[in-house]
Amino acid sequence: MERYTIIATSTFGLESVVAGELRRLGYNDLTIENGKVTFSGDPEDIARCNIWLRTADRILIKAADFEARDFEELFQGARRVRWGDLIPLDGRMHVAGRSVSSKLFSVKDCQSIVKKAVIEAMKGRYGIEQFPETGPLYKIEIAIRKDVATLTVDTTGHGLHKRGYREETGEAPLRENLAAALVLLSRWRPDRVLADPFCGSGTIPIEAAMIGKNIAPGLKRSFSSESWPQIPQLLWDRVRREARNRINGLQFRVLASDNDFKVLKKARENAGNAGVGDLIAFQKLSFEEFRSRKKYGFIICNPPYGERMGDKEAIEKLYKKMGEGFSKLDTWSFFILSAHPGFQAFFGKRAAKNRKLYNGGIKCYLYEYQFSSDVQ
Repeated sequence: MERYTIIATSTFGLESVVAGELRRLGYNDLTIENGKVTFSGDPEDIARCNIWLRTADRILIKAADFEARDFEELFQGARRVRWGDLIPLDGRMHVAGRSVSSKLFSVKDCQSIVKKAVIEAMKGRYGIEQFPETGPLYKIEIAIRKDVATLTVDTTGHGLHKRGYREETGEAPLRENLAAALVLLSRWRPDRVLADPFCGSGTIPIEAAMIGKNIAPGLKRSFSSESWPQIPQLLWDRVRREARNRINGLQFRVLASDNDFKVLKKARENAGNAGVGDLIAFQKLSFEEFRSRKKYGFIICNPPYGERMGDKEAIEKLYKKMGEGFSKLDTWSFFILSAHPGFQAFFGKRAAKNRKLYNGGIKCYLYEYQFSSDVQ
């Protein structure tokens, strides 16, 4: 099988989580950089990573990187790539681009030059002057940073956070891959209670249930590279069949509550779409009413932090009540995502650890309050 340099892209702050997932899938020779994890693999690895990675954004094939301080260097570097080995004669070639801190700052011009270079390389391979571009889509990206150009081809299509189960969302939804990352960072196990008292459209409880059952997040969706001749449908079918066989028979219950009935209705529908409706107990409840006699449980949540409520005083009062209420769960661990810079002060306790993450374009921190005896 053909070998590729594969890039799993990630949101800033989640690179180590993506790398951990890759290691659990059997990939050990990893290069971790800002926003990406790079490794080597074949077409089956591309299918497996698209179907299995919970916290990555996309799976890309790296075509080349080279210095490009002017348009001629960009054209020649892009033309040297053996595009005909990847793109079939009828392939549709779409070029996207971005440029940061580089002499070549006109993204539109860079896209145009790369497209011309790709066509020139294809002419040399196929011996024709014009290409029909009626076949499968190959989305090429030219990314230039500090005068170094990187060419990649997207194998994913819609971002990996789009699992296919969430048709409706509440206000300011949490992306699925970030929700999965919160659960993985907590090191929660299905034999412990997990609760989200601000569940909204249910993303954290659903992702937790999928992790507990070992349901591959991409099992029910399609990917742009499924139409590529390099990755035959039989291969995709095999990877999906293996994924279905790895779903375990564990029985557990995740607790999900919110004080908005309409949002809870959407959450139940989403859980049903994800195939985990029987594993999540949804309840209309304010966070102040949450109680549990269980010990060593986990609360993982994304409470409002101003962008959604718009009332600074109300947010601060909410955090104070959270601190008072959660303190009664004295053997529980809490993992709370917030963009409010004063969260810890209003919560009334400093976190043992905090991690900078991004929910969309909003800078947040994951505040970790971990009970020392909940040895995972």
